[in-house]
Amino acid sequence: MAPLKVWQLQDLSFQTAARILAAPVELALVVMKDLSQNFPTKARAITKTAVSSELRTEVEENQKYFKGTLGLQPGDSALFINGLHIDLDTQDIFSLFDVLRNEARVMEGLHRLGIEGLSLHNVLKLNTQPSEADYAVDIRSPAIAWINNLEVDARYNSWPSSLQELLRPTFPGVIRQIRKNLHNMVFMVDPAHETTAELMSIAEMFLSNHIPLRLGLIFVVNDSEDVDGMQDAGVAIMRAYNYAAQEVDHYHAFQTLTQIYNKVRTGEKVKVEHVVSVLEKKYPYVEVNSILGIDSAYDQNRKEARGYYEQTGVGLLPVVLFNGMPLEKAQLDPDELETITMHKILETTSFFQRAVYLGELSHDQDVVEYIMNQPNVVPRINARILTAEREYLDLTATNNFFVDDYARFTALDSQGKTAAIANSMNYLTKKGMSSKEIYDDSFIRPVTFWIVGDFDSPSGRQLLYDAIKHQKSSNNVRISMINNPKEDINYENTRISRAIWAALQTQTSSTAKNFITKMAKEGTAEALAAGADVGEFAVGGMDFSLFKEVFESSKMDFILSHAMYCRDVLKLKKGQRAVISNGRIIGPLEDNELFNQDDFHLLENIILKTSGQKIKSHIQQLRVEEDVASDLVMKVDALLSAQPKGDTRIEYQFFEDRHSAIKLRPKEGVTYFDVVAILDPVTRESQRLAPLLLVLTQLINMNLRVFMNCQSKLSDMPLKSFYRYVLEPEISFTSDNSFAKGPIAKFLDMPQSPLFTLNLNTPESWMVESVRTPYDLDNIYLEEVDSVVAAEYELEYLLLEGHCYDITTGQPPRGLQFTLGTSASPVVMDTIVMANLGYFQLKANPGAWILRLRKGRSEDIYRIYSHDGTDSPPDAGEVVVVLNNFKSKIIKVKVQKKADMVNEDLLSDGTNENESGFWDSFKWGFTGGQKTEEVKQDKDDIINIFSVASGHLYERFLRIMMLSVLKNTKTPVKFWFLKNYLSPTFKEFIPYMADKYSFHYELVQYKWPRWLHQQTEKQRTIWGYKILFLDVLFPLVVDKVLFVDADQIVRTDLKELRDFNLDGAPYGYTPFCDSRKEMDGYRFWKSGYWASHLAGRKYHISALYVVDLKKFRKIAAGDRLRGQYQGLSQDPNSLSNLDQDLPNNMIHQVPIKSLPQEWLWCETWCDDTSKKRAKTIDLCNNPMTKEPKLEAAVRIVPEWQDYDQEVKQLQIRFQEEKAAAARGKEPLADGPQTHEEL
Repeated sequence: MAPLKVWQLQDLSFQTAARILAAPVELALVVMKDLSQNFPTKARAITKTAVSSELRTEVEENQKYFKGTLGLQPGDSALFINGLHIDLDTQDIFSLFDVLRNEARVMEGLHRLGIEGLSLHNVLKLNTQPSEADYAVDIRSPAIAWINNLEVDARYNSWPSSLQELLRPTFPGVIRQIRKNLHNMVFMVDPAHETTAELMSIAEMFLSNHIPLRLGLIFVVNDSEDVDGMQDAGVAIMRAYNYAAQEVDHYHAFQTLTQIYNKVRTGEKVKVEHVVSVLEKKYPYVEVNSILGIDSAYDQNRKEARGYYEQTGVGLLPVVLFNGMPLEKAQLDPDELETITMHKILETTSFFQRAVYLGELSHDQDVVEYIMNQPNVVPRINARILTAEREYLDLTATNNFFVDDYARFTALDSQGKTAAIANSMNYLTKKGMSSKEIYDDSFIRPVTFWIVGDFDSPSGRQLLYDAIKHQKSSNNVRISMINNPKEDINYENTRISRAIWAALQTQTSSTAKNFITKMAKEGTAEALAAGADVGEFAVGGMDFSLFKEVFESSKMDFILSHAMYCRDVLKLKKGQRAVISNGRIIGPLEDNELFNQDDFHLLENIILKTSGQKIKSHIQQLRVEEDVASDLVMKVDALLSAQPKGDTRIEYQFFEDRHSAIKLRPKEGVTYFDVVAILDPVTRESQRLAPLLLVLTQLINMNLRVFMNCQSKLSDMPLKSFYRYVLEPEISFTSDNSFAKGPIAKFLDMPQSPLFTLNLNTPESWMVESVRTPYDLDNIYLEEVDSVVAAEYELEYLLLEGHCYDITTGQPPRGLQFTLGTSASPVVMDTIVMANLGYFQLKANPGAWILRLRKGRSEDIYRIYSHDGTDSPPDAGEVVVVLNNFKSKIIKVKVQKKADMVNEDLLSDGTNENESGFWDSFKWGFTGGQKTEEVKQDKDDIINIFSVASGHLYERFLRIMMLSVLKNTKTPVKFWFLKNYLSPTFKEFIPYMADKYSFHYELVQYKWPRWLHQQTEKQRTIWGYKILFLDVLFPLVVDKVLFVDADQIVRTDLKELRDFNLDGAPYGYTPFCDSRKEMDGYRFWKSGYWASHLAGRKYHISALYVVDLKKFRKIAAGDRLRGQYQGLSQDPNSLSNLDQDLPNNMIHQVPIKSLPQEWLWCETWCDDTSKKRAKTIDLCNNPMTKEPKLEAAVRIVPEWQDYDQEVKQLQIRFQEEKAAAARGKEPLADGPQTHEEL
């Protein structure tokens, strides 16, 4: 294991790749796994490998593509399954298997539809996700009253009128004033509604400030004849506006409108009196009654406005359209609307700039015409069609059954029924007579509508009639019908349904269409009901005798099957209507709901844009017959669009794979996954990817390509770790059929000389602890070990993580506490919400849990308003969370202050807190300002000491530190240890020691949050825990905590430090000593960055500090520290002493109270004379002598050895009692009962 020279390191990445690619292809992955996982011992041999120039050139060529299309730098890695990017940092193995299952389902479906091999993957990679395009309605309607017109009004004469002005550079955010109607805003309002006045005042503000907006109004009022302006305020306002517009102009009319609204007090409704008083004042010479009364001539646009509002389908009033696009309801808030409008103007400006630059929009074109000819403009916006919640039929099953055999149909499952329905369909199509296609029936139609309804009732016929009317204008559509009769079926009440069915069965498509169009008209139905004969409605070219035979047959199977299908599969009530477009169910439509030609137009538009055209072009390449092809488009569309919305799939056809890739072919004739991995074989990622790919080769059939993405010119050893990835492809058994011993990581043939540290990487939401090992896993030295070093780990908890916000402020509620429990024991775990992202975490086990606000101030002040990602309905009072798999569970909770608690603050106790230092904050602690579940003993009499340690040596120091505290402190002590890194032996011994020396202790643990920058070294992670989570590690009951380093010896009563006045600072630290002069060269804080940053303040040591947690939480110190850490820690060279540099760096934001020097003496920095005053002695590292800790302890601290002996005696006694107990002689002493785990 001798270190390699720098020149040997340079080419290691390429050499490793060459070694892997030289292996036989079926062993390449095994070789890669072996080399990357044991790299430190293999490196020397690899340096002798030669790298061919072809390999090098190909890798460098590919790297251009990796960077350009995937954004990967040399040395980065990525994994793609069927083009989906799998991010191994955020996705654990369980979510990866979910992706595989989901992909398998889609691939199975395509396979069942007869699409195989390469074409299957081409179809799979189509992006059919609904686009987020905002649809707009046409604003070229006479129903809109335009208040101004930028192009003709004299007010705007001074503005330039050329569109070229758009391309003139301006400062960012400047709104260009051009005499063109580029930005049009329409207010669609009910004039009598409370919100209208505010909207009008905003419109007025836009006008008076010369914002380049053309403003229009639509008054939606009661349009019945007998309501006039003397009774209805809305009608009155509309008539008053129309009168003023006719007498003077629209601008003037708008001013009249604002005057009317100015009369109304806030919160009141506008009344007819307000309108009358304004009219009498402005137009004293006119009889008000003639304007507002029953004979008024000022009803222009009254019916049209309402018609336009209903026709566009824009939803509830008020509606504001920007260039035809409706703004969301939340954006209509008066404060929001201004900002949103400015954003929209700047956004559309860039759209116009592009159009002018590319010559799509020329100076003489009408701008509004240009906007309204954009593809996102539709005649009608139907929320039902545009919603993101979509439901699809499963059309992938195939069979040879039809609806005319009812007995057989009833026996099919729902997919089988759908297949039988699809098999039985005959379609109406438009003849393909456009100039492009010579007339033929062989035209693939990518949009299929199934119209569901009772065609013997008017509403069903209307829906069918609108669909056929829409089809006249479109050659992409085919239509068929499903009957859903209202009443019980008999021969008489199904006349039209039978006629339609018979025509479809017996006539050519065009004849059938003409006949069915006639059948769908109301006149026909009335005539038939009156006793007319069907023959009267025959159309030219119809084979009537054949039709009559089917029409008069008494076989009703098809209607029975259809009715059953509507009930069982489509879940419709009798007679309900629906439209099924390419397998997507739109419905059930309400009885009086409008679904007309424009809706079909919109529906077709969306399908063609998102999926129809793309799928059609692929199906055309398959060369199947026409009707089959249209069917395939429909079925594939339903399958692909039903996918959960994921990331887009990535195309990667162009990487060269002759010399620099491992290629494994799939088994022939079965569907396969297309897997592409890109990696550098000497990185941590490849240590993980190689074994994962090996497991996948055993589980799935895949076409695998692994591309090398090597780095050149390495200057450092790329991998310094040995790595094992524990993932079993299947459960294994021993020869006697019992389970084999659980998954194991084995490290064999390890070098003897180096010092190893064992570390575990687990999925984000797992909390794992070591449960059995006699060894020090931080310091494994194989030369000193006789046998095997074995360690057993256990999955202790699954984390429930979440984010919490207060809906009124939009901010996280700092200090809010949640508890997790069951109905039997309500509080099993508790936690505190951070201000960073409102994050909280709770430890849990599999099962159903109830999340509550903690009893006390949290529950008194707040209530849970809504929750997302949980397992109970959003409006349920109990928030139930079910942990039923190993994946991360992240929930969102919104809370709200109770009405009578709006001014309360969680982190104060309701009294006016004054900052006169420590006694006040202390009094709060024990006067019970905060109710907690446990009965709290007087706070006064316990000292809370927090410490962290890892590894047997530091645990030995820690026990001695505890002993030194206990010997010198009269007050009861409670120790808090970070459980994450304690060894099993320490956790086993501590209850015994607590019993013998009668102290309390508690083990706390917190999982490093996934959003906070992770440290890779264990030591730095432990330093992070010392400072970053002080506000959430301890229950709110704990007011003050002292941190004492494990390698410290205490010589005084710590009560004095706990009671030290911090003068309002959240924590107190001891500054570094200056008295030992020979160390001046090592005092880095005296010069450079630290000297200028501290600006005369002292640099403090982090071995001992006292934290006033109440103040700490109140000023959000924890959140500030984490925020600063997040910013600084991205740079590997900053925060070299993390736990010490961070508070010193933040000294200006989070003040530090300097403790007197005698509180911490350490030989490295303090002179010998001050030692006799020392209250604690710290064994700092000495950068000059580099003396080992143990030797220093014995030399510097005379009492250290006595303490060490005392603890050793105790450990021997403990082992003896334990052995005796194991032989069954006497029970082991139990620690005190305060050992709850947090």
